[in-house]
Amino acid sequence: MVTYKTKPDTDEEIYDLLNPITRDWFKKKFKNFSPPQTFAVKEIHNRNNILVSAPTGSGKTLTAFLSILNELINLSEKGELEDKVYCIYISPLKALANDVEKNLLEPLKEMAEMAEHKFGIRVALRTGDTTAYERTKMLTKAPHIIVTTPESLALMLVAPKFKALLKDVKWTIIDEIHALASNKRGTHLALSIERLQNLAGVFTRIGLSATVAPLDDVAKYLVGVNNDGKERDCVIVNAQFDKKLDLKVLCPVDNLVDVTQDRLDKTTYRMLHELIQEHKTTIIFTNTRAATERVVHNLKERYPKDYTLNIEAHHSSLSKESRLKTEDRLKNGELKCVVCSTSLELGIDIGYVDLVILLGSPKSVSRGLQRIGRSGHKLHDSIKGRFLVLDRDDLLEDALILKNAIEKQIDNIYIPENCLDVLAQHIYGMAIEQVDHIENIYATIKRCYSYRNLSKNDFLNVIKYLTGDYAELELRHVYAKIWHDTETGNIGKRGKLARVLYATNIGTIPDESHVIVKVGEQPIGKIDEDFLYRMRRGDIFVLGGNTYQYNFSRGMVAQVVAAPGKVPTIPSWFSDMLPLNYELAMSIQKFRKLVGELFSKYKSKDEILEFIKKYLYVEGATANAIYNYFEEQFNYAEIPTADRIIAENLHFEGKHYLIFHSCFGRRVNDVLSRSLAYIYSKIYHTNIMVSITDHNFYLQSTQKLSAAEGIEQLKKENLQKLMELAVDKTDILKRRFRHCAGRSLMILRTYKGYRKAVGRQQVSSQILINAAKRISNDFPILKEARREVLEDLMDVKNADAILQQIKTGKTYVKEIETKIPSPFALNLIARGFSDIIKMEDRLEFIKRMHQMTLAKIGQKQHTANQFANIPRRTR
Repeated sequence: MVTYKTKPDTDEEIYDLLNPITRDWFKKKFKNFSPPQTFAVKEIHNRNNILVSAPTGSGKTLTAFLSILNELINLSEKGELEDKVYCIYISPLKALANDVEKNLLEPLKEMAEMAEHKFGIRVALRTGDTTAYERTKMLTKAPHIIVTTPESLALMLVAPKFKALLKDVKWTIIDEIHALASNKRGTHLALSIERLQNLAGVFTRIGLSATVAPLDDVAKYLVGVNNDGKERDCVIVNAQFDKKLDLKVLCPVDNLVDVTQDRLDKTTYRMLHELIQEHKTTIIFTNTRAATERVVHNLKERYPKDYTLNIEAHHSSLSKESRLKTEDRLKNGELKCVVCSTSLELGIDIGYVDLVILLGSPKSVSRGLQRIGRSGHKLHDSIKGRFLVLDRDDLLEDALILKNAIEKQIDNIYIPENCLDVLAQHIYGMAIEQVDHIENIYATIKRCYSYRNLSKNDFLNVIKYLTGDYAELELRHVYAKIWHDTETGNIGKRGKLARVLYATNIGTIPDESHVIVKVGEQPIGKIDEDFLYRMRRGDIFVLGGNTYQYNFSRGMVAQVVAAPGKVPTIPSWFSDMLPLNYELAMSIQKFRKLVGELFSKYKSKDEILEFIKKYLYVEGATANAIYNYFEEQFNYAEIPTADRIIAENLHFEGKHYLIFHSCFGRRVNDVLSRSLAYIYSKIYHTNIMVSITDHNFYLQSTQKLSAAEGIEQLKKENLQKLMELAVDKTDILKRRFRHCAGRSLMILRTYKGYRKAVGRQQVSSQILINAAKRISNDFPILKEARREVLEDLMDVKNADAILQQIKTGKTYVKEIETKIPSPFALNLIARGFSDIIKMEDRLEFIKRMHQMTLAKIGQKQHTANQFANIPRRTR
């Protein structure tokens, strides 16, 4: 059962638990215990499972280790410290693992100096970078604390000699648990932890997390369930104590629409420069790698005297050596500024940072707090963050993030469930470990929170795949990996190479590569594979300044035809975009409704501005920009909300757009747009172009589309089944199938020391997906690829909840006609043009549209005023 600890222990109570050496060392280093330590140290001492949620820099890592180090010192002093692993610390990042190893060795050294003798407590690092020599050394002298990653833990479980060292593990610590629980890497880890418990018996599970919600779900993920399905016990420590938040939303210009690109750039970089110069060390988050490089380049170019060797970029496309060098320089105080995409979000030690700037919305409250929390790293430092906005939709998102951060309203974490590809990998691993009964394997899996609802049928289908029951697959060189004796119920591994195959293909992170774009046999460039995911036949995109229409892909080649003059349906930066969190989207919807009601009641500008300032905790210029955005939308059309979706039928520049103002986030809008496009394509027998943002989406056709017709048909459908049909022949399903096939070892990424190129993997995948469809539409790896697309990449569950609201009449869709995009639609329409016109021309395009919109509003108001002056009898 999950319980919250609400009363901290006193310093005296905690000191009473500690060995004199540990106690004296702590008193020498620190004045007193930090909030998470006052709540958690005693619980860990008492061997209770615990989840500790606390800000960065609050001493979470020491919270986890203090009782453990204390107990190991006690054992050492009694001469009872054995050559075995007592504690496993698991980190999602190798860099974080490196930090922790260093940060453990230092206190052990200091305590040994105080005690004037060594305790003999060994700490070792086991990651993918650990050499064979170092691994062998661990077997001769086992580390008492091992610092590792999820993948390396899974490898240890199938290494017979190393596995023997883990038979008496007492504690596991999962750091940055929020970053693992939300993806398949965390699913993989949770199964490894259950397998470890089979080996070592019950041990204490410790989870360390930054700001996350709901904590109950993360705690359940940490501890799993018992054989009877009941929750295991876990204490939750929510030590999100009141670190002072110094947050502001800043606009570089008063008017984000009627501005030239030159002026916007000039004021933006001047504001960035001034903020950086006012602080010792600044981190700027940009969301995309391209923006990261652009910001560094511009700051150096505009202020060459101030930025030379004291500014660096940091993102995943840079070499490991380059990233490590930047991290070390940041830690050593050598850098004035680091600009990164998302790569510095997690809690590696980066030294003193006194300001974080978010350039572009972080798209969720928890991610925003995680980034801002990189400032004020010490316990009592203020957390200082500035949201710098460059468009009106970002302005609204950032303002709501600021409000929710201040009010501690954190968006919900999503934890994937019943991932059949990860399941297949672990069943294979368990068969390699030992021969075991099928019911024991099923019971182990069901104890994992992510598989507590796994059906027996899905489990047995995975077993059938692994035992090679399908001749269709054997013909395509997918062979049996395990045997299953149906009489005894036992399961074991097949083949002498099983352990090697497993060890060289373990993990959940897929191989990624660039896709070559060709017109016939002529290569014209490369695009990211993620970008290709999003494209459907007929989509228009830009490469090298020219527009192309996408036809199909084979392997790692995309075939296109030139499409000069056509407007892109998918911007080139789309694959880099983070999706807006659903809870944050609903916060925006709530705000829209409240402001819309004020306008409907004809409240004065001052009254509405006062409401905006108080509700969003924003200042004058920011409040004014929000007010103007809403006033224009209200006067031109209507303010859309969660229960009143506006469908804007726009005939613009010779094209028909049906724009749905659905601020539910990109993952939900992906489902709604694809399902409606599928329906319209069947009704009108034509290709429907789609473009989506977090705030809306449009369907574009050569003829006018009726919103009512599409919605009525959608209401009759089962959304899950409709979406399965809609994605069935898409590249997104084919490529996600490749990922799932790699995880489930249908496709071996490495075989006998040779790495299979991504292109060859994709060719194999396309052959195998067709074979899987012939076997059964519910073939487990195909079923998982479909689930991953609809539940992880998209959000079919929340999309279906919205559809149910429409069916019951709680939400209605109102169709309006426009000839110029409404203010809320302007960004969506402009983004379609953003690749074929320069950035400054795009701003000019928005500016021109905005002026036309204002003129239209002026005409409407003039007509309304004339009508109001007509005597009632003549109306």
